[in-house]
Amino acid sequence: MSTHPLLKVEISQLSIAERIQLAEDLWDSILEQQDELPLTDAQKRELDRRLELYQQDPTAGSTWEDVKQRLGFAQ
Repeated sequence: MSTHPLLKVEISQLSIAERIQLAEDLWDSILEQQDELPLTDAQKRELDRRLELYQQDPTAGSTWEDVKQRLGFAQ
């Protein structure tokens, strides 16, 4: 990895925990301005399609807890 010009730090020299925190902080900064990232028409149609499927049968999907457990993240 190289030094990021905005950070002026060798990213590979950061600990894993520091890099994870950096990624989380970066993602959080994007979420704060998510209105600046409009959805495409295709994305809107897909969301509408999924919402329609959910409204037809709310029990067809998985809970977030079930998903985490299948992925090995549940405690």
